Amino acid sequence: MRKPDFENMLLILNKQKPNRRTLYEFLVNQSLVEHVSGKAPEGADYWQWFTDGLAKIGYDCVHLGASGFYFKGGEHEHLLTKSLNDNPQITDWDSFEQYKWVEPEDFESNIKDLKMPDGMKAFISGPSGVLENTINIVGYDNICVMFYEDPKLAKAIFDAVGERLYRYYSMEVANPKVGGLMINDDMGFKTQPMISPAQLREYVFPWHKKYVELAHREKKPAILHACGNLLEVYGDIINDVKMDGKHSYEDVIQPVEEAYELLNPRIAVLGGIDLDFLCRETQENIKKRCNAMFERSDNRGGYAVGTGNSTPYYIPVENFFAMANTIYE
Repeated sequence: MRKPDFENMLLILNKQKPNRRTLYEFLVNQSLVEHVSGKAPEGADYWQWFTDGLAKIGYDCVHLGASGFYFKGGEHEHLLTKSLNDNPQITDWDSFEQYKWVEPEDFESNIKDLKMPDGMKAFISGPSGVLENTINIVGYDNICVMFYEDPKLAKAIFDAVGERLYRYYSMEVANPKVGGLMINDDMGFKTQPMISPAQLREYVFPWHKKYVELAHREKKPAILHACGNLLEVYGDIINDVKMDGKHSYEDVIQPVEEAYELLNPRIAVLGGIDLDFLCRETQENIKKRCNAMFERSDNRGGYAVGTGNSTPYYIPVENFFAMANTIYE
């Protein structure tokens, strides 16, 4: 185990060379933390157990929800996937006025009593983002139609979601245990954004920009986690919203090697070792790819190794550690 050093994340997000190879992940499966900690979590101590476990794996930061705040969506039939159209909660102005919003101030902090391992800090992640929560409340098909039939209603819903997320982030951003903000908002399919670039600019990016400004006022970085093909709007994400780092890459969209060449040094590239690759490839090939990414970025900075998206339950433990342990090589 090496001592966490959040300074490495700050250097990477400033597009500089870190002091050592750095491991980064947004979502880490509980089974991996059990593997290194040797025990399951116990009740109220979950976040302490989780944070300590990530420090043992070799992370310099942990992503935590600031509280149990959430947005109420309709009940979904949820197997391994779910529909984005089931049981919409807001379909017109009447249902908008009747919808009972949950407020972030009604929840206790997850960070308040957390004892952060020396050298480690937390990124505060949201209960999903502006677009994801709006789709969950309205339905994907419905919001696409609403953009054309009642754009004022669409704007009112996006703003009601965005403003509550702003208050949620505001409650913890100044906490010295917090190193920055994670704006987690999936916005794309394999081939294109989920809504048009013009709609992202009108409804979503103005709120993302407010969250980044909130972090920057505290002299802290902001990271975007967004799945899907966002090539059309990278300029907006970097030049207008001014995100410090981008996470989530998929080989079928753009391999992380290509993304790094496109984006460095304009924005930090985080993770990117494709999940399908990690699940199917040999440990030797996983190590080769991770080491090659370090060789590509060692003298240029702005990169930390990690998965392309998250560490789901089905990723082989030995394959995950083939990737993670390259930080020690």
